[in-house]
Amino acid sequence: MGIAASPSGSSTSPQRSDYSEIPPISATHVHRTLRVYASCSDTSDVPSVTAVDAKTIVIADDTAFVRDRFKSALQSAGHRATTVASANELLSQIRTHTGLVHLVVLDLRLPQAQGVALVRALRAIDGFKAPIIVFSGTIANADEVRELSALGIAGYINEYSAVQNIVPALAPHLFPEQHNRRMGPRVVLGIPVAYRLANTIAAALTLNISHGGLAIRTTNPLDTGTIVKVRFRLPGGAKDVDAEGRVAWADRRTGMGLQFMKVTPADQTTIDDFVRKHFFSNRKA
Repeated sequence: MGIAASPSGSSTSPQRSDYSEIPPISATHVHRTLRVYASCSDTSDVPSVTAVDAKTIVIADDTAFVRDRFKSALQSAGHRATTVASANELLSQIRTHTGLVHLVVLDLRLPQAQGVALVRALRAIDGFKAPIIVFSGTIANADEVRELSALGIAGYINEYSAVQNIVPALAPHLFPEQHNRRMGPRVVLGIPVAYRLANTIAAALTLNISHGGLAIRTTNPLDTGTIVKVRFRLPGGAKDVDAEGRVAWADRRTGMGLQFMKVTPADQTTIDDFVRKHFFSNRKA
């Protein structure tokens, strides 16, 4: 199966099947592409959901700028978004609308209750089963990450993610039946990535990356189970990362997720260090 060019800007060209034929990704290319990507219109290539698909999301953050950006992005995609600025407001909203909330996006440093105690208070509400996504800039330390994992936190997102990245990053949690989600923290990240299937190569942008894989922004995803080779360069990296991955999920509304199958120990360390540093370079904790 070839990789067709996608409306989101992916390009393709025939190539041989070894890693060396994937074009190197320069730091200049990374920075230039990121600037262009950040200026794209909000969710321009993510189709609006139907009324049946629309979800209800509660955004809890004490910073108005963060609340408003997430609310705007989600509403533009057809979802219902409610914002709160304190722990008391959040707990009141969940108690009142327990069965109607599909996702909570949470600042762990809300006034009146903070950190793991706030997550425990949410989980103690009878009937509340919705996934919780934590703003990564509000995590205090590695111990808190371990405690959050034990409490079943669904994932993490940077509160200052580019607006066009918000809906694609949250989609796996809004539509879990359509995504085989990876375990572990994800860093929302829009960098160039080249991926190859057989003799065809395609270029796109990433949505996020974690220890075990990455998501790619495209409206023409490959079939689930497809094996591809990928090349990308992390911000600040001195060289490209090469890996082989399997398509774990695919959704035309967002893109596709690759689960790493073959990564050299050195490249895996580079990825892990990048993800780890992301979570402890924060604004509140």
